[in-house]
Amino acid sequence: MVHPAKRTRATNSPTRIRTTESLFANTSAEWRHTNVGRLLNNAVRRFETRVFELLAEAGHTEARLSHLNLTRNLDAGGTRMIDLARRAGVTKQAIAELIVQCEELGLVTRVSDPTDGRAKLVKFTERGLEWLAAFGTALKQAEHEMQQELGILRVDGLKTALKAYADAFDPLDRNGTRRKQTVADD
Repeated sequence: MVHPAKRTRATNSPTRIRTTESLFANTSAEWRHTNVGRLLNNAVRRFETRVFELLAEAGHTEARLSHLNLTRNLDAGGTRMIDLARRAGVTKQAIAELIVQCEELGLVTRVSDPTDGRAKLVKFTERGLEWLAAFGTALKQAEHEMQQELGILRVDGLKTALKAYADAFDPLDRNGTRRKQTVADD
């Protein structure tokens, strides 16, 4: 007779007990370092770190990498806090903290929403717009450096593939304004 602990629930047939050790004993951990998610994450971290190095070289040391969650989702004409939180995939409290930090740095301000007097819009200040222009320049330089390292065809192919994969997920349109919300966004 087979010990009850060695039977599966679904079939009640004999099977060996699987432990964490036995599950991974014969498999390589390479997948943990070569999966697309990890590679994309590492590439983004490397790219954004370089952008911020270039910003610092240009004299813009005010913002940090964490502030990108706010600035990359902020429309040119201003954006409500709730929309910023949704786009960034964070809580209202988390985006509120980033807003406070960026206000203290002089990059953004809150103003009354002209379409709803009860609501506030977060907008870039003049200093924030200067930072944004410097960020754009640093971004172009970092991309140029990537092209030098990997080759233009590889980088163009990468951009085309990533655009095809992620375009529907991007909450902003080409003009930097919010796309109409779809059922998938809820």
